[in-house]
Amino acid sequence: RDKLVMIRDRMGIKPFYYYRTPDGVLFGSEPKAILANPLARPRVTLDGLRELLVMIKTPGHAVWDGMREVEPGTVVTVDRSGLSTRVYWRLQTRPHEDDRDTTIATVRTLLDDIVRRQLVADVPRCTLLSGGLDSSAMTAIAARQLAEQGQTVRSFAVDFVGQTENFVADELRGTPDTPFVHDVARSSGTDHQDIVLDAEALADPAVREQVIRARDLPAGFGDMDASLLLLFRAIRQKSTVALSGESADEVFGGYLQFFDEDARSADTFPWLVRFGRHFGDDSDVLRTDLVKQLDLERYTADGYRTAVAGIERLAGESDFEFRMRQICHLHLTRFVRILLDRKDRMSMATGLEVRVPFCDHRLVEYVFNAPWALKSFDGREKSLLREAAKDVLPQSVYDRVKSPYPSTQDPRYARALQAQAKDLLARPSHRVFDLVDRDRVRKAAEREAPVSDQAARRGLERTLDLAQWLDLYAPELVLG
Repeated sequence: RDKLVMIRDRMGIKPFYYYRTPDGVLFGSEPKAILANPLARPRVTLDGLRELLVMIKTPGHAVWDGMREVEPGTVVTVDRSGLSTRVYWRLQTRPHEDDRDTTIATVRTLLDDIVRRQLVADVPRCTLLSGGLDSSAMTAIAARQLAEQGQTVRSFAVDFVGQTENFVADELRGTPDTPFVHDVARSSGTDHQDIVLDAEALADPAVREQVIRARDLPAGFGDMDASLLLLFRAIRQKSTVALSGESADEVFGGYLQFFDEDARSADTFPWLVRFGRHFGDDSDVLRTDLVKQLDLERYTADGYRTAVAGIERLAGESDFEFRMRQICHLHLTRFVRILLDRKDRMSMATGLEVRVPFCDHRLVEYVFNAPWALKSFDGREKSLLREAAKDVLPQSVYDRVKSPYPSTQDPRYARALQAQAKDLLARPSHRVFDLVDRDRVRKAAEREAPVSDQAARRGLERTLDLAQWLDLYAPELVLG
């Protein structure tokens, strides 16, 4: 029929890009596939830099000039008459009629069905286990289902040398993962392995290069990107398919910003309030003149207004319930896509297929429309999930407070970043100094940087990522 039909899954689990040409489109799962064609220029404008530097995931935006991302739940058709777009699914507001007990039972029924479906594979399977509520519930349910078939589920967790013994609690992470991981492994009888990483591996420039190649962009997640890549690489030696607890926080309301009054009331994306408080922002390391040109504050404000404009309100819904609906919607349509993209790039770069049961659209639709009072009926995060999986969880995990994906606390990692930044400073003509402030980088590289100073460490990670990206992709930066 001389027609190309590009269809993306509802939640954006898998990436999909296209680039218009004079007589059609180039398309691929990743920008690197498109940029390999000489018709696609590796060009990034100020608008692309804005999207790169602010964690708001504008739908359809691909950072690279002229490139677009097929949006989740969307069909893009290209034929001789041109290009057309049709949305086949979107997250919609509907009344929720079920009471608490029925809702909890429905969540469990859905989870049982979803996990059973996603365990189907003719290759070795495993679960990613962090010791948090999400991955523990998923692993425990998978273990019970496979036990019925006389099989044992294999589980993997990431850890860092000395992290459990020397862990220092902070506002983000109150407990180390490993003790909880082992509780789940014991109670569910999994064949478990900890993947223990050291600071040298996390800071290895070769690993940073592999991360940037996988992501096509300098995302600035630092050691959390490196550890995910190394974790997936180790898992791939024993399994081909892994189930992940990703997106449960967005579905059930697990992040701290859901309960932070400043984040709830802010006229912006709630996660930016929390991140800014703990990590600062990229303006801390960028050149002052570039910061003014970018005007990230306005870009973020415009993106936020667009994001909340289409969220429907139920008749009779209170102001507070509607605000929490907005926050849930923003996480499910913006924030989760950042993490899903990260997960997919790291896993595909190592040949590991990662499945995300909590992204099943049936579960997403059902829980999204449950009122916030029901999602947090016991005053805690993810109340519905906790109760739905209560019978398969060890008490320690049932009681555990949310802890984000782990980050190393080893001071040797920070010192390695400083040494690499000094090497970069010794190359004063490097293009990265068109973007970052040389003096700020020097101060961060030379200071006594305690591991708790996340903002200083993140500035170094962002600088080194940008430098690596410029070396690998040689993008044409249009800063005027």
